[in-house]
Formats: sequence, C-alpha cells, structure tokens
Amino acid sequence: MTRTIRYLVLTALLIPTAAAAQAAPPINEVPVVKPLNLSGPRAGLTYLAPGIQQKVEEFGGRSVAPFITQFGWQWERRMFSIEGGATGVSEWVLLVGGLEQDLLLPSLTWLVGIRSARGTEFGVGPNLTPAGTALALAGGISLRSGPLFIPINLAVVPSRSGVRISVLTGFNMRRDK
Repeated sequence: MTRTIRYLVLTALLIPTAAAAQAAPPINEVPVVKPLNLSGPRAGLTYLAPGIQQKVEEFGGRSVAPFITQFGWQWERRMFSIEGGATGVSEWVLLVGGLEQDLLLPSLTWLVGIRSARGTEFGVGPNLTPAGTALALAGGISLRSGPLFIPINLAVVPSRSGVRISVLTGFNMRRDK
C-alpha cells in the first residue's frame, strides 16, 4: 500500500510540472492585427412594411411606395483576424433612401460581425432612422477578385412599426495601412 501512495504522490507532483512546461505566452504578447480599410459605396433596394410606410409618411408628409432605393457609403474596419480563418469587423453604413420618390430618408447603422475565410458574413447592431431605432441583422457574402471586394448583403430590421428588408451591394478595394 505504501508503494501505491508513493506512486500517487509522485504522479501528483509531475502532472503540474508537465502542464506548466506547455504554458501559453503571456497575455500582453498577442499578435498585432494590421488595420484594413474596406470602405466603399453601397446601393440597393429596401422593402417597407405597411407600418413603416405610415411612419415615413408622417416624417415626409406624403405617401411612399413599399419599395425604395438606397444609396450610401460603408466604412468598415477589421478588428481581428485569425490566420486562414475568421475576421471580426465593425462597420458603419450611412444610406439615403427614397430619392426616386423625391424623398430624403436617412439611415445610419453600426454593425459588429464576423466574416469567414470564404467571405460569408454576419453582423448585428443598432439602426437609426426617422422611423425610429431598431436592431439590424445582416448577412451575406463578399466576393473577391484580387484587391476588389463585392459584398452582397441582406439586412432585416424588425421594429415596433414593422419590418424593413434591404438587399445591398457595392464594391471596395483592399487598402492596407
């Protein structure tokens, strides 16, 4: 029995030593992620549910069709990148809708999300328009040809007044800083 106790004590002393030999690097020695600017123009189409149409009519003073065009700009920054894997992004999207109906409907959205190595992306964040505030959910894909990126995204913005569904595309060029 004493042999068993000696064996257990020796094992208990050696296991922590082996684990300590495999310790991770200190937390302040993390790899640096180079900033990457993927900003560019955006255009698309948005469906407005009846409740949203009513809010827009109150704001604009006249009726609006259920579909409006969108034009704007997206500012995107990479937050982190895993080699050969996912990338964390933060983006601001400023759009102006309804120009084809002689309306000026601004929209500002801040999205925080993730993009896979193959370009599939998903983000979520606050949205602010004259119709009120809401939470935007967006997903899509970024196609790449050399330094040119072509995002194609679907955004859903549910709110108390109804839902807005947008399809947006655009382009941007990779510019390393």
